[in-house]
Amino acid sequence: MTGPLVDPEEVPEWLRPLVKVSAEVESRTFTRFTVDESLTRSAAVLILFGERADGPDVLLQRRADTLGSHAGQVAFPGGGAEDGDGGPVGTALREAEEETGVDPAGILPIAILPELPVPVSRFAVTPVLAYWHTPSPVHAVDPGETAAVARVALADLADPANRFRVQMKGRTWKGPAFAVDGLFVWGFTAGLLSALLSLGGWEREWDTGDVRDLDVALAEHRARNAARGEAIEE
Repeated sequence: MTGPLVDPEEVPEWLRPLVKVSAEVESRTFTRFTVDESLTRSAAVLILFGERADGPDVLLQRRADTLGSHAGQVAFPGGGAEDGDGGPVGTALREAEEETGVDPAGILPIAILPELPVPVSRFAVTPVLAYWHTPSPVHAVDPGETAAVARVALADLADPANRFRVQMKGRTWKGPAFAVDGLFVWGFTAGLLSALLSLGGWEREWDTGDVRDLDVALAEHRARNAARGEAIEE
């Protein structure tokens, strides 16, 4: 089942467009890949929207550099389905609590998006949209899995100064990326964020012609963070 889980009137006005459009979107809205028999594992991610004094935000985490796959990358909380989860909502909430310490009691799941493929890890991932009506403290629960957790303002993600595209050397693929709050976001997570900014009505015009080599952009990002004395984020 995909689409709204609540009446749009149950969420803040700024979130209602996403709840409504969740009934209409397809997987191709977010990715050019298709779900097929090569994807042998089910997973879910929690796209948790909150609101602070400076406006709406979304919860992101940076994976530990020591992980065997997607090491150091910024992602939504989430992971593989387990027996007893009862579906993608259960998986997303369980994983988010395990990874960030967020209290599920303060979270209202609002919509389920179509299952999306991540061919490199053979996952079929279901994004679960949620509203953080009662925020709780968050942190990297297990440093072996999660290096950092951050609430990132939607306004900063939509800022054209923080947006560009990246390309892997020798490949034709190009995808959106963000450099915000010391985080370098690309790949699956950046693609989802880019689409959601548009669907939610938060997107601002940005330079889609600014295409950077992924390895070079990552190296420059590390150097800037190191110069500022910050933890290296990817």
